[in-house]
Amino acid sequence: MGRVFLVRHAQASFLEPDYDKLSPTGEVQARVLGEYWARHKIAFNRVCTGPRVRHRGTEKAVREVYAKNDLDFPPPLVLEEFDEFQGDVVLEKSLPHLTESNPYIHNLEAAVRNANSPPQRRRNFQRLFETVVSLWVNGELSVPDVESWDAFIARVNRGLDRFLSGAGKNENNVVFTSGGPVAVSVQRALRLSHQDTLKVAWMPRNCSYSEFLFSGDRFTLSTFNSFQHLDDPTLLTYR
Repeated sequence: MGRVFLVRHAQASFLEPDYDKLSPTGEVQARVLGEYWARHKIAFNRVCTGPRVRHRGTEKAVREVYAKNDLDFPPPLVLEEFDEFQGDVVLEKSLPHLTESNPYIHNLEAAVRNANSPPQRRRNFQRLFETVVSLWVNGELSVPDVESWDAFIARVNRGLDRFLSGAGKNENNVVFTSGGPVAVSVQRALRLSHQDTLKVAWMPRNCSYSEFLFSGDRFTLSTFNSFQHLDDPTLLTYR
């Protein structure tokens, strides 16, 4: 059977004007992942990234570590199908109305604004974000001109089909992407509901990896949200 690793990107620049770039912590996380794989002589036959800077930046850092250790790392295929779902757009477009019409969301948004420390602000934002996106996935919130959750899941599965169709028997493959596509891959393996898939999307840590085995129509989960390479507690982040 072949193996494919799906890596959630290293930490991006959360709550900064340009989110889609690795933070200094993210740069370290990505190098540590590369060092861990290089130390264990994990060789990859094919490499893929999603289209975002944070996806490609994570892949680039791993590639540089492999080059430093004189190990091969194939050039990446960039596939739009491995982009994240548009949760940020859902929040941006729906929040003004929700804060006026939904007291609970009004209070969550106020908690973000009034947070007295960056960690508290991140926690409060994540609670707000998950609440709004859950309404959207449940069909309780309509956001025009945004890719639907069903369409997102179909897109990621097209990407998996496209990438894995070119893989040979017993190959190791890796995709650098976001938490949403990782969750869709788990759904594919375990046949989860839409809501359970969304719950899985919140779980992967930055720069963790999940491993799947595949052969023909078979696609099974072997390892989920592995982060043993991040043995420094300061590198364990979700946002």
